[in-house]
Amino acid sequence: MDAYCPVCGQPMSWVSGHFHCDTCHAEYKQTPHCPDCHLPLQALKACGAVDYFCQNEHGMISKKRVVFSYAPLGD
Repeated sequence: MDAYCPVCGQPMSWVSGHFHCDTCHAEYKQTPHCPDCHLPLQALKACGAVDYFCQNEHGMISKKRVVFSYAPLGD
């Protein structure tokens, strides 16, 4: 999955549990959202796989449909 900086649009790198933009020198946390209700999803991790669950009546959400947002670390 490619992640792009919300400020400058350049690709970001995964560093120590967060994304880092080499161009802006900013760090971002990634949050998965339901494509139907736009609320945050619960990430279910097992055996190296990650699945996403919507607690608002939408159930399991395909990884292909998940919408990610990026917020600066510390917010």
